[in-house]
Amino acid sequence: MIKILAFSVLLFLISCSENNSAKTSEKPGEKGTTSSKIVVSETRDSVRKAPVATYSVRTDNPLNEWYFKVQLFETPQTFKYLVKLQFEEIQGEDTLTLPNLGTMPEPVIQPGPEKYSCILAFKDQDGQTRDYKKVYVKNNSLKITALKHYAVTTK
Repeated sequence: MIKILAFSVLLFLISCSENNSAKTSEKPGEKGTTSSKIVVSETRDSVRKAPVATYSVRTDNPLNEWYFKVQLFETPQTFKYLVKLQFEEIQGEDTLTLPNLGTMPEPVIQPGPEKYSCILAFKDQDGQTRDYKKVYVKNNSLKITALKHYAVTTK
């Protein structure tokens, strides 16, 4: 009888000790967790036509005024942005989907490590900049690569 009672108490304690807190976490190999409560609408009331962020560097072409340029534009979906890419006369588009951290997304474009590169990032709810994707030129082609992956979990 005592063994059954002890087993029942142990089972009760284990089941009560589950951690159900909400958090945002980066995938394995990444650092950090952040608490979050999702309260931002998934759609925008109005979409700005002007870019929300721009990065531009003139290329070394002596005959033409060409640029490496990356611009982020809002879409009807709050956490999705249209990415317009350009290197000299090569153009492309991609989509950047930011995690819903419970605050309005704030995308950022920072200079990258190479001359014709930049980092697409976002500010988290603590104002910390989180790197997300890298846009760069390789062999005269535009490339975009994910640097980190983010996921939001709730209770």
